Amino acid sequence: MHSRRDFIKKSSIGFAGILITPSILNSSLSDSRQEIGIQLFTLRDQLNKDVKLTLQKVADIGFKQVETFYGYGEKMSGKGFWGLDAKELANLLKTYGLKSGSGHYNTTQYLTDGNTDILQQQIEVANTLSQKYYTIPAMAPNVRQNGTVDGYKKMAELFNKAGELCKSNGLTLAYHNHAFEFVPLENKQTGFEILLKETDVKLVKFELDIFWVINANVDPITLFKQNEGRFAMWHVKDMDKTDNKVFTEVGTGRIDYKSIFRNRNLAGNKFIFIEQDLIKIEPFESISQSYSYVKQNLLKQ
Repeated sequence: MHSRRDFIKKSSIGFAGILITPSILNSSLSDSRQEIGIQLFTLRDQLNKDVKLTLQKVADIGFKQVETFYGYGEKMSGKGFWGLDAKELANLLKTYGLKSGSGHYNTTQYLTDGNTDILQQQIEVANTLSQKYYTIPAMAPNVRQNGTVDGYKKMAELFNKAGELCKSNGLTLAYHNHAFEFVPLENKQTGFEILLKETDVKLVKFELDIFWVINANVDPITLFKQNEGRFAMWHVKDMDKTDNKVFTEVGTGRIDYKSIFRNRNLAGNKFIFIEQDLIKIEPFESISQSYSYVKQNLLKQ
């Protein structure tokens, strides 16, 4: 299985530069009370060294939510959360006043063979962590590498099936995008358009990674207007002002997050997770900068 690090290195769509046009319609009300989360992939190296200290520092910065990534090991056995099992992680999060609204789970097997056994095991883990969303973090490898209309329709069918299983277990299914889903297919549609059209709005939500949307030269606000209420979660990270493949702290790059955040209600946003795939400065300083910008400049508009 390719790692997200490999994907980041290999995938990028041409980008001619984009400035998001502010929307004055359906603007969300200011809500500085919304809890700010972090996708723990951002701190993967620190978690591997000292999970307790890392989570303590996350809480000290002010984060209230965390999103787990890939979850619980490849074989769903043993202490797969940095030496902790799901119950131990749940207790540790509680110790530091943290909650986990969402988790990313490795669904490659399910998206390849359609067998739900692995999903049921992962759903049990998600419920142990009191998560609300079970999130598919990436597309099946064959569709990612050679997407077709039929391939994306099959993925949508599998999303709906998994969505039913999640719903019956008190969870909501979500899908996290990258940039390749926005590449036009043989009928000029994009894979993302097919996923939005072919999935049941009551069963499947989307976790919009705003960096990758901008990288694909797509306006997030247009997506919100065309698919109101579908984007329950956001990954919030910024894009370097001179290089669209480089990540940077929120508020220091080219993405017009003020306009995007004014449309949170239109999007149906429930959770904000700061994420930075690659960091050039001290990691906790990086996430502190992003946290402060979101809290002081985006949630207080």
